[in-house]
Amino acid sequence: MIFYTGDTHGKIFKITNAIRNSVLTVDDTIVILGDAGFNYYGNDSGDRKTKYKLNEVGITVFCIHGNHEMRPETIPSYIKKIWNGGIVYYEEKYPNILFAKDGEIYDLGGRKSIVIGGAYSVDKFYRLRHGFHWFADEQPSEETRVHVETVLESCNWEIDQVLTHTCPSKYIPSEAFLPSIDQSTVDNSTEEWLDTLEEKLTYRRWLCGHWHIDKRIDVFRFVMNDIIL
Repeated sequence: MIFYTGDTHGKIFKITNAIRNSVLTVDDTIVILGDAGFNYYGNDSGDRKTKYKLNEVGITVFCIHGNHEMRPETIPSYIKKIWNGGIVYYEEKYPNILFAKDGEIYDLGGRKSIVIGGAYSVDKFYRLRHGFHWFADEQPSEETRVHVETVLESCNWEIDQVLTHTCPSKYIPSEAFLPSIDQSTVDNSTEEWLDTLEEKLTYRRWLCGHWHIDKRIDVFRFVMNDIIL
């Protein structure tokens, strides 16, 4: 079965606890809606230790790109293959951990699902000031945006499921704003672009992470701690 959850930021206990409690089995696939955090340190020993432990569990983990991690295509150890109808990135050492390519359409449990990763980091300047990692390619590039729109056009703007890291601007949850962040400094260009897609699209369900809340608005759902089908 295909399950979905929110950001893990390199912490795998949510998944391992779910297996221990029989919520998940090793025959299932779990989709992480961005900020899996397995490549935050540039694939150093900490990243490799986390991926080793998770890969050994046996469950298939399918990750969307977030804003607190390197893109796998920029890391030399990643190669590509076709999985469930779309291109994914993976490492031969950790074959159970897969990373989506933005704009690909995957068959996930019978749902035709397009993936669009990335978002702006509201903690960008804090991270830069304190020497923490920040990734200049965290948001979708213009090339990626054009590709996504071309793919959706080829589908006549109809899709079963949309999987993104952040949300269209119309759904931005102000209750999830961090009080320490001046919202006038936040770049919402990705959310605004997703808004233009959402207006054209006919879809059955849209899931996103990023905002660290669990919330449903009609067929739109934010996922963080929940593990859902």
